[in-house]
Amino acid sequence: MSSGPPGSRSQTETFFADGAPHEPELDPPYDVLEPSSLTSPLVFSSPHSGAVYPRRFLATTRLDAMTLRRSEDAYVDELFAGVVAHGAPLIRARFPRAYLDLNREPYELDPRMFDGRLPVFANTRSVRVAGGLGTIARIVGDSQEIYAERLKVEDALARIDKLYKPYHRQLRSLLERAQQLFGVAVLVDCHSMPSVSSMPLPEKDASDRKIKADFVLGDRYGTSCETALVDMVEYEMSRLGYKVMRNKPYAGGFITEHYGDPANHFHAIQIEVNRGLYMDERTMDKAARFAKIGADLCHVADQLACLLAARRGNERAAAE
Repeated sequence: MSSGPPGSRSQTETFFADGAPHEPELDPPYDVLEPSSLTSPLVFSSPHSGAVYPRRFLATTRLDAMTLRRSEDAYVDELFAGVVAHGAPLIRARFPRAYLDLNREPYELDPRMFDGRLPVFANTRSVRVAGGLGTIARIVGDSQEIYAERLKVEDALARIDKLYKPYHRQLRSLLERAQQLFGVAVLVDCHSMPSVSSMPLPEKDASDRKIKADFVLGDRYGTSCETALVDMVEYEMSRLGYKVMRNKPYAGGFITEHYGDPANHFHAIQIEVNRGLYMDERTMDKAARFAKIGADLCHVADQLACLLAARRGNERAAAE
């Protein structure tokens, strides 16, 4: 992550500086929940919990609304929203992952999806593009095609300019603010995972696809976040009775890799919550223990913030 000046604008300016919103339903494209008093170097991001589906998008898809919603990290923003009252900001997308995926490079695009020529700088050969899950996804769920026909290249570029870039500008601004105020910034990238994996598995493991963890912590195998911070999160979650795994099957995506720069005091950790833990995956109804899980996540966030505050105090004392 760059350590240069933020170069960011206020939330309202970001939405309107480049002209009219991309779609009227996506005005604004994201929300930032700010604490009444900013006391934590943690920044929470929920890029996949958006559930506002533009009318024009629904007219182009071959899938029903519930099928599209299977790709959402449903309610994850609500699970983590309690951290705002504990002094940390939370940014959340309003648009769904099936419409635009913020956890990709800005131009991971599949040329087979579009009418027209993609920019020469587009990454058309990534593993994620090949799997149908680029910046603008081709599929959801069990390889179900989203679109009935090809999209215009101009539409893809408009989504990136009007939705992707403003979100990442704002996220970068929140992290740089935290680093300037507290000497360190810790991004907590909030996601959910299906209780039964849809990822390819070795033949010997294919008979049991159930995810054997309540939470999966991803730090890009120790490169995006200081290990001691991840250790703290794992310890507190385990102490609360949850089963926790690290980097398997999810090690963190573009956001974790892009913003995690521990050498320059920017840390990024991805938290995947098992959907079977907090909701009925078939009906998408919240489970009875939803509020309890949210409270537990706030406790973990508090403990992490306390660790960072103690470190800062020790560093100040040593410098005096």
